[in-house]
Amino acid sequence: MSEKNLVSVIESLKEWEALAEEAAAMVDSLKDQIKAEMTARNVEELEAGQYIARFTTVLSNRFDSTAFKKVMPDVYKAYTKQVSSRRFSIT
Repeated sequence: MSEKNLVSVIESLKEWEALAEEAAAMVDSLKDQIKAEMTARNVEELEAGQYIARFTTVLSNRFDSTAFKKVMPDVYKAYTKQVSSRRFSIT
């Protein structure tokens, strides 16, 4: 691929990324409107036409690795491993 073509592809990518960010912001805004209405009505489930929206509380347990690292640093270190990954970015 020539440099001119590569620049064109990167510019196209940037345009699509901007469009995707705008779409994601719109999706989040619409979800927030629905959640606000459900909160105002004090409901976790709301029927609207053929749709059912749910905004439920979910409880989960998570391991507090920061606290564990402070209390048992040797054990934490023994079970920590380095991993490799690749990151793609354009600036």
